[in-house]
Amino acid sequence: MAKDETKKRVFSGIQPSGIVHIGNYLGAIRNWVGMLQECDCIFCVVDLHAMTVQYDPERMQENVRETLTVNMAAGLDPEKCTLFVQSHVPEHTELTWILNTCASHADLARMTQFKDKSRRNRENINCGLFTYPILMAADILLYRAELVPVGEDQTQHLEFAREVCRTFNSRYGETFPEPKPRFGKVTRLMGLDGKAKMSKSMNNYLPLLAEPDEIVSLLRPAVTDPARVKRSDPGTPEICNIHTMHLGFSPPEDMAWCEQGCRTAGIGCVECKKRLADNMNEELKPMRERYNQYKKNPGYVNSVMEDGAKRCRELAEETMRTVRKKTGLR
Repeated sequence: MAKDETKKRVFSGIQPSGIVHIGNYLGAIRNWVGMLQECDCIFCVVDLHAMTVQYDPERMQENVRETLTVNMAAGLDPEKCTLFVQSHVPEHTELTWILNTCASHADLARMTQFKDKSRRNRENINCGLFTYPILMAADILLYRAELVPVGEDQTQHLEFAREVCRTFNSRYGETFPEPKPRFGKVTRLMGLDGKAKMSKSMNNYLPLLAEPDEIVSLLRPAVTDPARVKRSDPGTPEICNIHTMHLGFSPPEDMAWCEQGCRTAGIGCVECKKRLADNMNEELKPMRERYNQYKKNPGYVNSVMEDGAKRCRELAEETMRTVRKKTGLR
């Protein structure tokens, strides 16, 4: 898929956790789908990033394929974007090493995600966890991406990438465009427990391709506005996590119904969750159908990965020829 020179290039990635959830969809994937027509989009399953925490090596390839397939089902049409797996393009790690020499230890030490993940992985605080943002910067700069769709939790990492970009350009000459963020409608979704960002590792997620009965079952105990202990208690929709999910899946008329009913106690949380489940299922149903079609055709999924890696290796090698020359390596 050749680059349309009239379109800005976009890069973003998703870790192969094996389960893509609605937090991934609202915070990233749907934003990606909305950029397919206007931009030259490159999307990546970042398996190298996934190695920074403990994982099962025997399931890595299964998780990579599953993540790619679900993203395709969610609307990332391979005819309209490039999809590939990070480790299939070795230039990612080559550029990472070079950017290590342009990165500040002090800047890395300020990364809040490193602090958070270190608290949750005290027995595996590895160097990769610390230098993760440098690999992320290499992912972006390798393709000279101009736009990076990000959620609230990734803005600090993107600003770090922008700083590394400026340092390299200042030291070796103008090479990379400085990537800019693109924010979606929903940038951060709390988990069903209402305590932390939706995450598989926190076990507070709702799978993107959940069946209708499973959606209802998982939403039933989900935390809502703490002020609404009884149905007759009025609430504040803006602090309710179910309201945030409505923002992602419900039409304006349902949003108005939800907000008015919450403030006046005209509806209960059960009714609100039922309406949300109906709206979610309406949007997710065609995704489940596409997913089942892709699962029946593994050869097609393989060809998507191979074609994506081929294009990205060509782009990456072009970038690295310039980088090697400017840094004096060749």
